[in-house]
Amino acid sequence: MTAPLPLTIPHAAAEAARRWGDASALIEGAERRTFAQLWDECRAAASALLARGVQSGDRIAIWAPNSREWVVAAIAAQTCGAAIVPLNTRLKGREAGDILRRTHARLLFTVTGFLGIDYPALLAGEDLPDLIETVLLDRDFTAFVATGKGAQDPAIDTALDQLTPDHVSDIMFTSGTTGVPKGVLMTHGGIVPQVGVWIGNTGLAQGERYLIANPFFHSFGMKVGWVACLVAGAVMVPMPQFDVAEAIRLIEQERIAFLPGPPTIFQMLLAEHERRPFDVSSLRGGTTGAATVPPVLIERIRSELGIRDIITAYGMTECVNITSCRPGDPVNLIANTCGAAIPGNEVIIAGDDGRELPRGETGEILVRGIGVMRGYLDDPAATAEAIDTEGWLRTGDVGTMDAAGYVRITDRKKDMYISGGFNCYPAEIEKLLAAHPAIGMVAVIGVPDERMGEVGKAFVVLRPGMTLSAEDLIAWSRDNMANYKVPRHVAFLDELPRNAAGKVAKLELA
Repeated sequence: MTAPLPLTIPHAAAEAARRWGDASALIEGAERRTFAQLWDECRAAASALLARGVQSGDRIAIWAPNSREWVVAAIAAQTCGAAIVPLNTRLKGREAGDILRRTHARLLFTVTGFLGIDYPALLAGEDLPDLIETVLLDRDFTAFVATGKGAQDPAIDTALDQLTPDHVSDIMFTSGTTGVPKGVLMTHGGIVPQVGVWIGNTGLAQGERYLIANPFFHSFGMKVGWVACLVAGAVMVPMPQFDVAEAIRLIEQERIAFLPGPPTIFQMLLAEHERRPFDVSSLRGGTTGAATVPPVLIERIRSELGIRDIITAYGMTECVNITSCRPGDPVNLIANTCGAAIPGNEVIIAGDDGRELPRGETGEILVRGIGVMRGYLDDPAATAEAIDTEGWLRTGDVGTMDAAGYVRITDRKKDMYISGGFNCYPAEIEKLLAAHPAIGMVAVIGVPDERMGEVGKAFVVLRPGMTLSAEDLIAWSRDNMANYKVPRHVAFLDELPRNAAGKVAKLELA
């Protein structure tokens, strides 16, 4: 990266328009936008928000799949000094309502037509006193933008001039051991430098077409997704959800160069390529997740898909990038580690006392640096639990570090398990299941699953005189929680095993 990094995400959009104005910025079906056109759309949408009195410190929620409108709405809100609140598209009304209330979101951008879900209808019964307006991105966005004074509104420049790296850019929600999702406060100054390092490590280049299948409500899809495209001058090609046939069509027709994702995406593409070889000549680079990847998969991604610059990296909502492999690292290192601390971060393996352990010993992964979150929304106790007085963030992941500083994740300190790429927190799922009238007690653990990596298994103790089948509980769960949280297995017990302190002994359940 030779040019100085932009101050904030909207400044990145403005700078991209100045540097690469007529170059392609976004491809979505028949829709094409240059960087100049995209920035004009963001400015016009910002004017509409300013006309509604949106100002610095406000929160604007986005509950929608990946799209051009998502990007425009986000940059527009941030231009006004507001923080965006991205909502997982799999949430149910009760879960989304809780987040909207806790963030005091003033405006919600959402859709009606994704996977047959009417998102506003899910919120019909929710009390949302701070929400002044809901705008449907798939129906009303053009009309909404037209209510402002247009891209030349001088109030936009005034707002942009007041925007600093210390402004909160977004509040992404991640669950915790308390069972209550926590809002992670991230600043522009915590994101943009990390994106710059990530671009350097991946080689993402101006003009390269980047297939963004990772959801925008996630750090991966937003920060090292479309924000990275703005900073690097790469072309965003958003996918609302990953579909292997559509991905192959886009790779071939749009000449995709950069493709990141969890190992499952690459396994699906490789399986299709074996059945029906497709044109991979445009593919160059990509990243895959922190999970240990078989070396043979890295070799196949390189040789069969042509992604010669594939690296592994590790991050989390509370710190976008923690470690990363580097270009030229050997296959064995890329497959068996998640890299070393990126510039701007310090990473150590610590014992329970928080002190660094000798290299090779197993302990909790701690990170300190510019990319660490400001804290959890309205939760100083949880913030203090996560970040110590010296600024070290406890990741909750357990691992080792070799002599060269490369980290290998071996376990998770918390109960969390990962199902299909989504973090699942048993305490939160237990809390949702406990609302079922037949359930007296419940404990959830992650169990291995060939396709999803892990899935939930619920151990249920029924209330006296109640009956319930596994099928009925799973069906009820699908109506009351996001799909990835739904337990796939249910076991009924007379009582849950407990340890001497009275806590459920989950090791016995496992």
